[in-house]
Amino acid sequence: MADDTLSDEELDEVYRRMIDLFIDRANQFAETNSHENVGLALLYASARFNAHVVSQHANTLEDYEKDLPRARQFFRGQYQQMLDENLEDYKSVYTRYANFMKKQ
Repeated sequence: MADDTLSDEELDEVYRRMIDLFIDRANQFAETNSHENVGLALLYASARFNAHVVSQHANTLEDYEKDLPRARQFFRGQYQQMLDENLEDYKSVYTRYANFMKKQ
């Protein structure tokens, strides 16, 4: 089913399922790799995929180059917002779940 045929609620559910799958895979990698390296790999993969996304919206190299400043601003802003939200979420539950979090 194409994204443009889904309701907002359905899109949100698809989005959440994808996030959970990425996190599940990251947790698997974290069993044999440092959490820092897994996090950096996720960041790089996101940057690489989002560069691809930006390229798909441009018909020419000139269009692509014109889109870069706006794309950089958008993705930096989105990451900053998402990071801030998640850091605050962790802060709110940290003491409750601290004994479950493995200290490195």
